[in-house]
Amino acid sequence: MSSGDTSGTGRTAGVEALVTPWVVARVAGPSMTPTVRSGDRLLARRVAAGTAVRDGAVVLARFPARPGLLVVKRVRGAVPGGHWVEGDNPFVTDDSRAFGPAVVVGRVVGRLWPRPGRLPCRPA
Repeated sequence: MSSGDTSGTGRTAGVEALVTPWVVARVAGPSMTPTVRSGDRLLARRVAAGTAVRDGAVVLARFPARPGLLVVKRVRGAVPGGHWVEGDNPFVTDDSRAFGPAVVVGRVVGRLWPRPGRLPCRPA
């Protein structure tokens, strides 16, 4: 996942927050296939530090172990230190299975391109 709009100045547990309230993020990689695919553009809203995010939500998150990496993942539950997040593609492990709890910095509201609309709460 990458985006030119996601650099931050605020920090939470060593993790940069999103600078603006709304972010357009470009997905890079297969970890959330089939829900979103590489090249999709997503609209996300910044999440305040410590905000509870419901299970099943698609989010932008950072791992304290890799604070420069911004990922799109699905929340599986709240755990000490943040949220447990996983990709919908079980064959890709760039998620909490590899890096531990993540800090959620944004909640994905919907896909802007190429198929505009809301994302399902559960994997397709």
